[in-house]
Amino acid sequence: MEYYKTRKVGVYVDVSNIAMNGGYGMQYDILREFAGRNNGICMRLNAYLPYDEEKAKESPEYRKKSNSFHSVLRDFGYKVIVKKVKWFVDDENHRFAKANSDLDMAVDALLQSEKLDYVLILTGDGDFIQVVRALQNKGCRVDVISFKNIAGALKREADSYISGYLIPELLPIDDEYENHEILWGKKGSRVRGICYSYHHEKGYGFFRYVESFEGGLWITDSRKKESPYKTAFVHKSHLMDIVDINQLPNRDYIFEFDLHDDEKGYQAKNVNLVYVDR
Repeated sequence: MEYYKTRKVGVYVDVSNIAMNGGYGMQYDILREFAGRNNGICMRLNAYLPYDEEKAKESPEYRKKSNSFHSVLRDFGYKVIVKKVKWFVDDENHRFAKANSDLDMAVDALLQSEKLDYVLILTGDGDFIQVVRALQNKGCRVDVISFKNIAGALKREADSYISGYLIPELLPIDDEYENHEILWGKKGSRVRGICYSYHHEKGYGFFRYVESFEGGLWITDSRKKESPYKTAFVHKSHLMDIVDINQLPNRDYIFEFDLHDDEKGYQAKNVNLVYVDR
């Protein structure tokens, strides 16, 4: 859009944290597209992940899958920063592994931010609160994406927190529900969104979901042309078996639903509660 100037973008992904907290199967090509939305140029795309050399020697399958994943990330333009897993023995003679990339990720983000306008961090780890604050003090806008188990203080420290569940096609819909021939947000597709309005006396409400990457995510009024959001009507009969409707509206509840339409607009059907994002 014309009113967006070109901005230099850096993306930093704590791969293990994301994968273990709801983001397994995340589409890294979609992430790059999202990061570069509105005229952004992805200057840095860093993915930090552990690699167990001991296991690789014992398991050809692990080695093959790891190398294949690394290759896919590089194909999408990511720099793969591997942290070798180290094994230790505790006082009770139990072996345990460590492969923490937090420090590497923090240092890289801080050093590289000199050439960036916008930093997108993917983690739920509260240890990054000070990193976010330092990046902001350098003049960068800092957004955070995660799926489950994000530290509340990290959400509040970021300029904007975005649930990965709500970004179109970032995390695939289960094949049981998804119609792969229909794009997210179109009639007949399945999307994820939140209940932003609910009329208890009338027994219905409205879901809001992101239709596309274009436009500002702060423009939440879907009636505005530049808003990336759309709304869908939902009747209480599609909610009562999955959630306490007395808790609605509630932005912490992330729903997944089919988009059906009639003469009045889209309606949400076949609704599931995906996650309570607290």
